[in-house]
Amino acid sequence: MSSDIQTQTYEQEDLKRDLKNRHIQMIAIGGAIGTGLFYGSSWAIRTAGPAILLVFLLASIAIYFIMRALGEMAVEEPVSGSYISYSNRYIHRFVGFLNGWNAFIFLLATSAADLNALGNYVHFWFPHIPIWVTAGAAVSLMFCVNVIGVKIYGEAEFWFALVKVVAIVAMIAFGAGMIVFGIGNNGVPIGYHNLVDHGGFFAKGAGGTFLAIVMVAFSFGGVENLGLAAGETRDVKTVMPKAINATFWRLLIFYVGAMAVLLMVFPWTSLTTKGSPFVQVFTKIGIPAAASIMNLVVIMAVLSAVNASVFTNSRTFYNLSLQKNAPAFLGVTNSRKVPHRAILMVFGTMFAGVLLNYFMPEQAFELFSSVTVFALVCAWGSIVISHLRFRKLKIRNGEVNQLSYKMPFYPYSNYIALLFVGAVLVGIAILPDMRMSLVVSAVWVAVVYVAYRFYVRKGVSQTSDSAELDEAEDQLV
Repeated sequence: MSSDIQTQTYEQEDLKRDLKNRHIQMIAIGGAIGTGLFYGSSWAIRTAGPAILLVFLLASIAIYFIMRALGEMAVEEPVSGSYISYSNRYIHRFVGFLNGWNAFIFLLATSAADLNALGNYVHFWFPHIPIWVTAGAAVSLMFCVNVIGVKIYGEAEFWFALVKVVAIVAMIAFGAGMIVFGIGNNGVPIGYHNLVDHGGFFAKGAGGTFLAIVMVAFSFGGVENLGLAAGETRDVKTVMPKAINATFWRLLIFYVGAMAVLLMVFPWTSLTTKGSPFVQVFTKIGIPAAASIMNLVVIMAVLSAVNASVFTNSRTFYNLSLQKNAPAFLGVTNSRKVPHRAILMVFGTMFAGVLLNYFMPEQAFELFSSVTVFALVCAWGSIVISHLRFRKLKIRNGEVNQLSYKMPFYPYSNYIALLFVGAVLVGIAILPDMRMSLVVSAVWVAVVYVAYRFYVRKGVSQTSDSAELDEAEDQLV
């Protein structure tokens, strides 16, 4: 990193700061709660047993440190590119380039999976509606929401996230009633014995507990996207710290709390089947149409994910363009200060994801989407490393005391977060089903590097042409 770099020279964006505190709070919650919590928790429980609680607790601490590192930079330099912009500025241009285009491949794969899942959830009530019809309608709706303006996006995400929060809080409350008062269990309190019965707390041993960190990490994927909203947030120095400070407690409540209730109410061995453990809680308490209720909740969760994908990825491509790491036409906004061209690119990519899911064989799609694993690790790792470079620059320039939202326990908290990211990588390398993702990711990095060299050469060529033109003009004068 050049010694003369100044932290004030970040991208000058033409976006409208229209996100209020309640929008940011719900965006933070929505980013922390994915569909994996509702339907993906069975895999994690099967891998670690009751000890999954400990894994979620440790992961929550690491994620909190990652978010605090991101928050310190976002408050000082609020841009929609977030960690992509910071890695471009404080690590290396190629790292920012890679993180930015990782977002593209992540969007293509996850949108295909999410939209296909949405179609299957709708089949619960309307089995004759083709998946592509549901997917197309959802993408079109979210496209309109995001084109109208960032405030409409914030409102939509607020209500989507609220549905998820109500569902989880209700499950925890009903579960606690069963545990303490025996509601739904003939008045006999269930207690905590299911945590230690059936093989003990560490029923799957240290190995299973460690490997579960991979699925837990993926469950938290998306929490980092809160930083992307900094470029369009009112009073970012007040709102962003509030949202990030609450992240740790939200992770504890929504993940550790929900898992604790599930593992106490049911033997962990009964929660390893396919489907949602949440449905089992609502069914046991005697709530009618429990499956229909949870199906609606998961549909809201998927719509929230699609809505967030349009917002976060359009801002990513917009900021990449301002960095000159993406085509210049993506860096244009309309009269409402919305990056409509970047949104159009996201819109087209999502439809491509639907077609990819329809035409490509399942094995090929799995290999393609496995790069998303690498993208998540890249994002978190680059946040922590960017912050280390950011803080060192502030120390060298004597500006540390001017920071309004400091990372706690620096630099040890950074090292803890990096240790967590490293553990996820080791887990991926050990798990047979995920090991291939590292090979595919290496190929992807090579492809991105070739594209990066093209952009660098193109930039140098344009600079040289500009210099030659200036020289010719001087000679004419």
